[in-house]
Amino acid sequence: MRRSWLSFPYLVWMIIFTVVPLALILFYSVVKIEDGGIFLTMGNFKRVLEPIYLAVFLRSIKIAIISTSICLLLGYPMAMILASKELSNKSILVVLFVIPMWMNFLARTYAWMTLLEKNGLIATFFNLLGIELPMLLYTEGTVILGMVYNFLPFMVLPIYSVLVKIDKAVLEAAEDLGAPPTIVFRRVIFPLSLPGVTSGIIMVFMPALTTFVISRLLGGAHFTLIGNLIEQQFLTTRDWGFGSALSVVLMLMIVLTMGFALRYEKENEGGGLW
Repeated sequence: MRRSWLSFPYLVWMIIFTVVPLALILFYSVVKIEDGGIFLTMGNFKRVLEPIYLAVFLRSIKIAIISTSICLLLGYPMAMILASKELSNKSILVVLFVIPMWMNFLARTYAWMTLLEKNGLIATFFNLLGIELPMLLYTEGTVILGMVYNFLPFMVLPIYSVLVKIDKAVLEAAEDLGAPPTIVFRRVIFPLSLPGVTSGIIMVFMPALTTFVISRLLGGAHFTLIGNLIEQQFLTTRDWGFGSALSVVLMLMIVLTMGFALRYEKENEGGGLW
């Protein structure tokens, strides 16, 4: 009985800030308010299937996949370096790696605008060398750069937390059996680190797919992702029904992605090390 009372504030919080907003989004996605009446409709979801909006979804998925892949390629070696037994003062290095996350997300993105703008530090440096750079801001590459910079710690830290817990005796046993470093990594380290890899992919892919600040600031007004489209429906056009339908589709995509990643992790856990 006491435990149920202790969980009561959490349940209230979940109902007010999770269940109720989700219920409202689902409600607005399937109704149409017209002439003072409320009518059920699937028109909002039919609009999602229009080519112009499907193109936004595909662009968002593509950029999220690219950003997540780059974060994995950069983050896994970084996590291995931080977890290396030869590395001293690793706690200090982890803190230094996390410090940029303490800065406001918007401020970090504005800092990249200052660096990449036409008269920014990077362009000025190359101009001094006699090299004229093309426009760096408002491109797809710039948006990916901003995502990788902001979300890279979310890939590194889960992988690092798993790598530091790997029993060193397992690695030593593999080396004693004659396995070269590449085989030790492929057959021992990487399979054992899959839970961290899966968590990192989910933690990077979800915000990369839903972000709207990075694409708005670094991509400009003409570079629209699904997060920008949803923001416009709620704050600019005031079409809450279509914005809710977009949000429902986006949530379903995220849930499917998480389910696929977790299923892949469980299948690999059952395969053993060797």
